[in-house]
Amino acid sequence: MRILITGGAGFIGSHVTDAYLAAGHEVAVVDDLSSGSADNVDPRARWYRMDVRDPGLDAAFVEERPEIVCHHAAQVSVRRSVEAPQADADVNVLGSLNLFEAARRHGVRRIVFASTGGAIYGEQSGPPADETHPCRPRSPYAVAKLAVEHYLDYFCDTFGLQAVVLRYANVYGPRQDPHGEAGVVAIFMQRILAGLAPTIYGDGEQVRDFVYVDDVVTANVAALDKAMPDGAMATFNVGTGRATSVNALWRVIESIARPSVGAYHEPARSGDVRRSVLDPSRAARELGWRAAVDVENGLARTWAWFLAQAGRTPAEAA
Repeated sequence: MRILITGGAGFIGSHVTDAYLAAGHEVAVVDDLSSGSADNVDPRARWYRMDVRDPGLDAAFVEERPEIVCHHAAQVSVRRSVEAPQADADVNVLGSLNLFEAARRHGVRRIVFASTGGAIYGEQSGPPADETHPCRPRSPYAVAKLAVEHYLDYFCDTFGLQAVVLRYANVYGPRQDPHGEAGVVAIFMQRILAGLAPTIYGDGEQVRDFVYVDDVVTANVAALDKAMPDGAMATFNVGTGRATSVNALWRVIESIARPSVGAYHEPARSGDVRRSVLDPSRAARELGWRAAVDVENGLARTWAWFLAQAGRTPAEAA
């Protein structure tokens, strides 16, 4: 299949690009490198360095004639969305609309959209949230992602597109940006390597569902083959169903990395939810997808990657 991936130079999108190429698909990447890295782009993928808001996006569609669009380009920082909600909506809502319009005009059959289960459901008090859980977004970032889901549903209903929405839990793993604020695992590990104390916001008992990037990739692969009629949209949580507090996460990282400094606490941040855990049962039933990597194994793999990137051995990092 011919696939166009937005955000294909980024953390998750680049891994998805690699998997699609490995499966024999023709892949083109659209990424302006606002947060991604050229080093992440496999040379076998054709790369268009442009923003999804760019009116010239049509040129990539004319050249590539994609059958499927996998949409990962986004402004992903909750903090930045709180500080500048209009700028967040400009990228995440208007950029997505520009992409969907181009997809419609150029005969794209299916759109796979990277949404957020980690933020879109808002506060949870009971069991892990399934896809029917009320959506109560508590940040402009989450509001924008939910709005894009509704726009995508409109495009399916009106123009006959197919769509698969993947609501990610908290994704971590190799290539995650340690210099932003969205990836707590990457930030913790980078600070350990720098000999600095990581920051835990609030009391650290806020709970998340941490899912390893390789598992997210297999969900994106499964989304290509989901049988569905034209005009339909299917939504799936992509998580483990396992609750892990930030304090517990830090303890596992401590046991793996054996840092010379401990973490310290700062006040909780606006827009962060207290509990976010996803029920992935629907993905298991309908996509045949399950997370295969537990958090201990995933953190060990991620730490090994950070060490390799820094040219360090475990002994040198301690």
